[in-house]
Amino acid sequence: MNKFPLLLEIGVEDLPARFINESIEQLKIKVSNFLNENRVSFGEITEYSTPRRLALIISDIDEFSKSIEIEAKGPAKKIAQDSDGNWTKAAVGFATGQGATTNDLFFKEVKGIEYAYVIKKEEGKRTHDLLMNLDSVITSMTFPKSMRWGSEDLRFIRPIKWLICLLGEDVVPLQITNVVASNVTRGHRFLGKNVELNSPADYVNKLAEQHVVADYNERKQLIVNQINELELKNNWVIPTDLELLDEVINLVEYPTILVGDFNDNFLRIPDEVLITTMKEHQRYFPVKSTDGKLLPHFVTVRNGTSHALETVKKGNEKVLSARLSDAAFFYDEDQKRTIDFNLAKLKTVVFHEELGTITDKINRLTSVTDSISNLLKLSDVEAQKLERAASICKFDLVSNMVYEFPELQGIMGEKYSLIFGEDSDVATAINEHYMPRNSEDGLPNSQIGAALSILDKLDTIVGFFGIGLIPTGSQDPYGLRRQAAGIVQILLDRNWGIILTDLVKPIYEEYLKNESIKKSYNELINDITNFFGLRVKALLQEKNIRFDIIDAVLASECFNVVKIVKKGYVLQNELSNEGFKEFIESLNRVINISKKGTPGIVNKELLLTTEELQLFNAINEIEVEYHSYLKQDEFDKAFAVLKSLQPKINMYFDNVMVMTDNEQLKNNRLTMLSNISRFILMFANTSLINTK
Repeated sequence: MNKFPLLLEIGVEDLPARFINESIEQLKIKVSNFLNENRVSFGEITEYSTPRRLALIISDIDEFSKSIEIEAKGPAKKIAQDSDGNWTKAAVGFATGQGATTNDLFFKEVKGIEYAYVIKKEEGKRTHDLLMNLDSVITSMTFPKSMRWGSEDLRFIRPIKWLICLLGEDVVPLQITNVVASNVTRGHRFLGKNVELNSPADYVNKLAEQHVVADYNERKQLIVNQINELELKNNWVIPTDLELLDEVINLVEYPTILVGDFNDNFLRIPDEVLITTMKEHQRYFPVKSTDGKLLPHFVTVRNGTSHALETVKKGNEKVLSARLSDAAFFYDEDQKRTIDFNLAKLKTVVFHEELGTITDKINRLTSVTDSISNLLKLSDVEAQKLERAASICKFDLVSNMVYEFPELQGIMGEKYSLIFGEDSDVATAINEHYMPRNSEDGLPNSQIGAALSILDKLDTIVGFFGIGLIPTGSQDPYGLRRQAAGIVQILLDRNWGIILTDLVKPIYEEYLKNESIKKSYNELINDITNFFGLRVKALLQEKNIRFDIIDAVLASECFNVVKIVKKGYVLQNELSNEGFKEFIESLNRVINISKKGTPGIVNKELLLTTEELQLFNAINEIEVEYHSYLKQDEFDKAFAVLKSLQPKINMYFDNVMVMTDNEQLKNNRLTMLSNISRFILMFANTSLINTK
């Protein structure tokens, strides 16, 4: 069978850079599925993408799809044949409908009943003809944002301007809206021209001649190499933020690096402002000295050659200078105000229409700082600094700088608070209480910053849960999952064994003062515990803790994130130890039978057998030590204490009849087992661990 390469190219108006990678990956998956569903054999798929095109080259596509034989199921035998064994009209109709005769029918038994079957052969089709249906594959693509154009009904990420569907040397007459596929692609918008392709093999080289580097990785390497050359030549460090680099790669078809400069007077502005202006607004890379000092230069990528590069440089410098002039103006104007002036303005800034203003949020945070200070045993000085940080932590939200650059919230709060004479620890906490801002951000480095971050995030979660705005499915418009994950990460990073419900209650009570939320405390606690449980579960899964171990530790008596995670590690490490399975089964016998009793005081006089007396004494002997290990988070030692009970538990069940006819004895034995079960559940609900 002959094999041919296939080129599929969708030419469009300029795509948003952030959607290109996921779009080409989606196209690859959809086309691959289409070929597999149509039984077309193919080889390697190579992706190409630029701002103006999404393209695939697929090698070794068979000329015809594969033929297959299918067993078609017909009527039951009692319907297909009469009592004399003659074929009925039902059987004849079934055979005819399958393109066969009754001579081709045979019987197969399915669940005790015989049915008529026929082997139906489905011949392969010409691949060229099948590919004409690729239009439905392309139009089925989905995007975060789509658009319609002209009088067309099709919604696509951008208007389609040209199509190529080239199988070997043959054009497949694919059509989408009024665009018909051809073998003509388009070069660089300004430096290239239309070019005819004789086969898919021409694609990359022909585009290169028209100043289009079609391969994403090749464009990336060209940019990185040019940046490296600049660093070596000038003894610079050019931080190549990966997210920015990815965006820049997808903004150009022919990358050429250029260096621009700005007035060094702007260096009086905080580095974060300068870098944000360059990266977020202009897509420029900042330039630093080898000792980390920001320099008055920037690096950007031009979509074209080095022709008239000096003119392009001046244009970029002019735009950046205007941006930095605005930033300098905002910076100077903000310093003319005071913290109290900004705090007063926050009274008109709504946190949420049902939860009050930002001022209300600040008041809640300030009111509950005592709770977390007591839990963390902060010194009086630390507690005072935490309270001060909470009372002013949002003042920069109404600054000119944060209004222009929202991503600088907290960062400018730290800068301005130092200028206004605040304590450095307080200033640091104002910045750090937003951390982690995203999955790639760091965690607070200071104790006060970490404590305030937890309070701020938990206040938001309590408020939104209290008015019923709980994330569902993929919907999380207020980023509550991210904030909960941030709390979990901070607790683990600082090894803070705080029980979250101890913090939820004072925050809840503050909300009640303004009657902001109507949900009952118990209902709220249940929702929040389940919500955080999912975050901890996800974290443990990332650490490769087995799913049943996760469930077991999450079911322990109190929701202490640090303890839960540490217990998970202990149990995971124990899995490979000899005798683990038998030990867990021993504990589970206690847990299962104890469900028929309740914890309480055991009457020692009713312990009639040696085995139950020995188990009773063993529990009493280790109780203080066990609780001490649990309190100090020494869970490996606590687990070892539990393991020491195994022989006595086994002897107990081998020699003692718990469910005896004597009610007094039975209840006393169930009470003792219930006490032991509670003892076990302080560590984990081992009955959830799979021992099979």
